[in-house]
Amino acid sequence: MDSKQIAHLRLINQQLTQPQLTKAADLVSWMGCIQSQDFAGAKWAIANRVQGLTDLQIEADFNAGKILRTHILRPTWHFVCPEDIGWMLQLTAPHIKAMSKSMHKQLDINQDTLNKSKDILIEALTGNKHLTRQQLLPYYAEKGINTDDIRLGIILMDAELDGLICSGAKQGKQFTHALLHERVKSTSTLDREAAIAELAKRYFYSHGPATLQDFAWWSGLNLGDSKHGLAMNKEALASEIVNGQTYWFYGEAEKQSNKSKSAQLLPAFDEYTVAYKDRSSVLSTDYNKATGNGIFKPLIIIDGQVAGIWKRSLTKNKVIIDPELFKPIDKRAQQKLMSEARRFGKYLGLAPQVNGFNEE
Repeated sequence: MDSKQIAHLRLINQQLTQPQLTKAADLVSWMGCIQSQDFAGAKWAIANRVQGLTDLQIEADFNAGKILRTHILRPTWHFVCPEDIGWMLQLTAPHIKAMSKSMHKQLDINQDTLNKSKDILIEALTGNKHLTRQQLLPYYAEKGINTDDIRLGIILMDAELDGLICSGAKQGKQFTHALLHERVKSTSTLDREAAIAELAKRYFYSHGPATLQDFAWWSGLNLGDSKHGLAMNKEALASEIVNGQTYWFYGEAEKQSNKSKSAQLLPAFDEYTVAYKDRSSVLSTDYNKATGNGIFKPLIIIDGQVAGIWKRSLTKNKVIIDPELFKPIDKRAQQKLMSEARRFGKYLGLAPQVNGFNEE
């Protein structure tokens, strides 16, 4: 196995090529969870992996609670399925809460404030009410809780980590919060060892080939727990040593692997890059700065490798895509990129225009 084969197996396991799933929730479940602080980008990350889904369909699933959005791995937003949110929070929240203590101290947020906030949220949201941050402000003001700066966001994140609240249905373009026990009638729990094993399984099946260090980075678990999770799944995984690193992956994937040509327009923060501590198999170090280390910019992928970045702009009837390629690409790659642009346009319900390319 070499770096190119690692990239092609990741494309398959991440459902970016040879997709097998038909629903947004099935994809989120397969991936474990999907980073989603860029909500619009994260919806396209799902549609990139499930053929035929539109932005409106994913938005409808989100509003219906078929996929939820909360802080669950590392201190950032992720999409997660209702059936997974309970056991996953139980496993990962203690670590994130420990990481948050310094921010609490910096913002003068004490435990009494957090306890009062939870009482406020129960009062405000009980009865399947879904409220925006703006709508919650009067409740906090009445109790004399300072919501200046980023305090409210940090306070609400603590309630998410405690499993009290999660995402509600959007009000227009505004996000809301809802009580988790009203949004999800029955959350599943696992003992800690089983939860570690399940999280490791989801990761290596959907993101492999990947290293132990990659899993520890993605999950936020310490190295000891990460090793234990990998050990409990080793019988179902294959491994290869590449450049002195051991890569683990679902064994069946190797049989399915091929080096068929492909292209993708990925959003920023896509799991294809953000889910790995070491991105060198898909991203040349020459392009780290231009891509924000493969995280902060939307990426053009050609044959599994980061080949450029792109921007989009919307008009009433069109989505305009401006690609910035790091090197010239051949006609075949241009055609595949145009095909992806058409798919992106169909996803948005708009006609695509790719500047600098033609479709001939």
